[in-house]
Amino acid sequence: MSLDVSPALLEQAERGEVDEADFVDCVRTSLPYAWEMISSLVDRLQVEGGEFADNRTPPPDEQARGQLLRALASDAIRGALQRHFGVRLAFQNCHRVAVFPVDRSVDGRLARFTSVRGQLLNQSPELRDC
Repeated sequence: MSLDVSPALLEQAERGEVDEADFVDCVRTSLPYAWEMISSLVDRLQVEGGEFADNRTPPPDEQARGQLLRALASDAIRGALQRHFGVRLAFQNCHRVAVFPVDRSVDGRLARFTSVRGQLLNQSPELRDC
């Protein structure tokens, strides 16, 4: 299961009215490795500036890897994280997460990062089974 959903949040969903802040909190507590990874990248981007901030370190174990994959593979989770942090998220391989500002001036860099060429250039035999 991707998220540890509280009975109260499930009740909200059943009524059709989900508070996104409650959903984001559910993501934060359910996927702590992914939350910390994205939070730290957002902090780095804010401090260092630049076009983006990314992670190149593989997760420490399969549980952490699974959290990262669940967070970024779900459109709902990914979208909520992007809105919460005010960034655009990009993802390559099993661990290379990048945060980009919403600023249109970095659209070209984001396009290069998410391109087929960018994906191919980010391959490594060590990551084949990640």
